[in-house]
Amino acid sequence: MTERDVADRLAITDQIYRYCRSVDRLDVAVGHRVFHPDSTAEFGIYSGSGRGWIDFICEEHRRFLHHSHQVTNVIIDLDGDCAGSEAYVIATIRSREGERIVQRQFWARYVDAWSRREGLWAIDRRECVIDFDALSEVIPLAQHERARRDRSDPSYEVLAG
Repeated sequence: MTERDVADRLAITDQIYRYCRSVDRLDVAVGHRVFHPDSTAEFGIYSGSGRGWIDFICEEHRRFLHHSHQVTNVIIDLDGDCAGSEAYVIATIRSREGERIVQRQFWARYVDAWSRREGLWAIDRRECVIDFDALSEVIPLAQHERARRDRSDPSYEVLAG
C-alpha cells in the first residue's frame, strides 16, 4: 500500500464520518460536500440525488428528539480516482409518541461508489442496505443539555465543519 493509498483511504473514511456528522447536527452544507452534484442516493424511503437526500433527511430529522449515527467496519477498494466502500452503520432515532419515548435502531450498511474530482473524494452513488431494525420504548436516564443538533453543538468549537 502506497502513501497515496493511505491518504485516499483516510480521505474517504473522513467523508463517511462527515456524512454522519452532517445528519446528526442537521448541517446541510457539510452533507452536500460528501456527495458530488450529480450523485444518486437510494435509502428505501428516498430515491434521488445525493444532495437532495441530505436536504430531505436533515428536514425529516427535525421531527425527532435525538438521533445518532455511528460507523464501523469500513472497507475501501481503490482504483485510481475511483473507489468502492462498504461501511456498517448503527443509526438510533428517538421520538415522542404521546406520553412515550420510543427509540428506533437500524443496523445497516452504506454501499458507496466514489470518485476523486478536482482533488476531492465524494460519493457518486450511495445505497443504504438495512440488515435489521428494532423499536423499543425507553426511559431517558438524564437530560443531556450540551448536545445540540445545529452549529451551537460543542463540536463546532473545535471542528471547522
